[in-house]
Amino acid sequence: MLGSFMSFSQETEFTKSEVQQAVQKYVSEKAHDGKFLFHDPISNQDLSLIFEKVRIVRSLAGYGYFATTQFHDSTDPSKPYELDFWWKPKGNELLLMDIRIYKFPKKEGDRWVLQTHYPIAWWWLPSTEHPGEYEQKRAWEVKAAIHDYVAQKMKEGGGVFHLKDPKTGKDLALEFVEIHNPVRRIPGKQYFACTDFREKGEPEKYYDIDFWFDEKQGKLIVSDIKIHKEPVKEGEQWIQVERYSFEKDHPQTVP
Repeated sequence: MLGSFMSFSQETEFTKSEVQQAVQKYVSEKAHDGKFLFHDPISNQDLSLIFEKVRIVRSLAGYGYFATTQFHDSTDPSKPYELDFWWKPKGNELLLMDIRIYKFPKKEGDRWVLQTHYPIAWWWLPSTEHPGEYEQKRAWEVKAAIHDYVAQKMKEGGGVFHLKDPKTGKDLALEFVEIHNPVRRIPGKQYFACTDFREKGEPEKYYDIDFWFDEKQGKLIVSDIKIHKEPVKEGEQWIQVERYSFEKDHPQTVP
């Protein structure tokens, strides 16, 4: 449940103030001349931002803390951004897992307004649900399992996700972009979701990659990673070509 600060099994419990301090310390250490440089993986843009404040800190049992933080563009103070910092407890420390744009500026008339990025980051979804137990995993849990897996592998890979292409044998160095909607499930079988990755150094070269999960003792375990669509050069453009289809299995959308 979101909204309270919970303890994590065999991990230290952190206060709202401690999470805020972790954000402020990280931003201060990474800033140059007061400007926090952030690469947005979705738009593939490099942003130069000025920190304002941590607006809210939320927690989700088993996944950590999420600090929504206000910034503005370094060249235009009226151009706002909201970034989410995802922290996980590790012993007595907080480990930064990822940073994602939650809201971005959109021009309306002569002023900038904040617009929520869609699809919404998975950690916001539980707050919209009604309390109660579910017989099967919900979409946010599948997305959380993907993001957690990818974040861990990217830390191990020095900021990139390494995947061996079974077709070509090539080791792909990929940058995570986002998780698609909807999350789906083959009836009575596995959960899966599509994701977008960009080949490092190739901003127009995208892979559509499916993550498949088995559920074991209530936990989602990555059972397979498949390239659903690969980038193929057509003239001067990269297009995505499907490698396989699962529609014959009549997948169901996971709420």
